[in-house]
Amino acid sequence: MTQKFAVFISGNGSNLQAIIDSHTKGEIKAQLALVISSNQKAFGLKRAEKAGIKTLVFDPHNYTNRQSVDRDIVIELKNHKIDFIVLAGYMRLLTPYFIKNYPNKILNVHPSLLPSFKGANGIKDAFTYGVKQTGVTIHFVNEKLDNGPIILQDSVKINEEDTLETLAEKIHRVEHRLYPQAVALLAENRLKIKGRRVTILDKPLESEVKEVKKEKTSTPANLVRK
Repeated sequence: MTQKFAVFISGNGSNLQAIIDSHTKGEIKAQLALVISSNQKAFGLKRAEKAGIKTLVFDPHNYTNRQSVDRDIVIELKNHKIDFIVLAGYMRLLTPYFIKNYPNKILNVHPSLLPSFKGANGIKDAFTYGVKQTGVTIHFVNEKLDNGPIILQDSVKINEEDTLETLAEKIHRVEHRLYPQAVALLAENRLKIKGRRVTILDKPLESEVKEVKKEKTSTPANLVRK
């Protein structure tokens, strides 16, 4: 059975577009079923709508705490039978509650070679520090910030003539190439995790088929549909 996945965004959605383009070419063997945003004005929503992908907005200002947001999101993910999640510029930390619902099923992209330069300003921090190389990391999400097992990495050289803007452009080009590859590997069940190590398999990993529990189909009161 074809897996379904959701992409989470908060802004421009350039990584979302790279994933949509790869999916359209048939490179990702899973259904991009849903795009979720924390920002109703995110341009990424227009990208999704143009591609015919259903969108939902969960405005955090309508909630009293982070977990209440995540509970409503999980309800919708279960309703849509989402198998895994791809964070693409989603500017909110997921709660332990959310992560426990999707263990080893959440991907994130970070604009540095982790474990260096964690946090929201990875490109600027690397540039300011004066390193000669930085890069891009695709990793699984766990309960610690930018800490999950690493799937793919690629380096980016920082030249003397680079500015913060030109470095960001180079980083984004690598992200747009690398992230769809990682999504495709997860969709094909070719990622084996042992401790902190992720092995990329030549053939899909055989896993036990679990029964999907029926979930409530009610729509959360604080949900804004697009």
